Amino acid sequence: MAEAAAQPGLVVASHGRHCLVESPDGTRRLCHGRGKKSQAVVGDRVKWQTSGDEGVVVAVEPRHNLFYRQDEIRTKSFAANLDLVLVLIAAEPEFSEMQLARALIAAEAEHIAPLIALNKSDLVEPFERAWARLMPYQHMGYGVLPLSLRMSGDTDHEHLLKHLHGKTTLVLGPSGAGKSTLINLLAPQARALTGEISQALNSGRHTTTATTWYWVDEERSTGLIDSPGFQEFGLHHIDRMQLAGLMPDFRPHVAGCKFYNCTHLHEPGCGVIAAVAQEPGAPATQIAPSRYRIYRTLFEELSQARY
Repeated sequence: MAEAAAQPGLVVASHGRHCLVESPDGTRRLCHGRGKKSQAVVGDRVKWQTSGDEGVVVAVEPRHNLFYRQDEIRTKSFAANLDLVLVLIAAEPEFSEMQLARALIAAEAEHIAPLIALNKSDLVEPFERAWARLMPYQHMGYGVLPLSLRMSGDTDHEHLLKHLHGKTTLVLGPSGAGKSTLINLLAPQARALTGEISQALNSGRHTTTATTWYWVDEERSTGLIDSPGFQEFGLHHIDRMQLAGLMPDFRPHVAGCKFYNCTHLHEPGCGVIAAVAQEPGAPATQIAPSRYRIYRTLFEELSQARY
């Protein structure tokens, strides 16, 4: 078959070497890539051809970005061509600031705007504690939204939708944060589609490991991508010497370092070390102690990953 006969499509789900491709008219077809493994991920614009009951992806259009994680064992691609990464965390259970930092750094590395949503604002005291922990992130310029998925008709939902409107958004969140509730709230067809897509991609066996695209509106202009795999978020694809530049609270102070190859761990005349606050509740111009601890941990991890 000539490649000129290929049709355009959008990858809306993927698992293993199979993917679900949506045509411009909204119809969807199960496709596989040429060769042993498909390189198409959710969010990819592709060219595909009919092959019996299925389709074959023959080309992947150039990507604007690719959001992924990498650890010692493997690389996992979440999605491509994103406008936004929404990190959903909750007041309870207490969220991991390390997990949050990893997701934000991965987004920074791909020049994707991140947005943090803090769920369970109806739990007053836990929410206040969690909101205070997020203050350094607000100082960095990250959007941080309060949210209560338990309260129907919450105006926070409408506020969130305004941020998502017309964009392609990857939703990440740890267990217990309310990610499934959020997806089902914003895309009511998601619950019904999940089982169908999972079975189609995994030869009839139900699986929840598929990354999946849901449309929020009938016009198909606002897309939400749900992906598992937030618990372990390796950053081994990032050079340790680039790490500080991907942390907005560190970036302004790097220029003040005496040495161009400063690791910001022990060097004299380090602008970053000089900017680290001595106690929590740091001014916006200083680096919070918790953030500096995260940097040191990640720098050590990335140093070991190189060998």
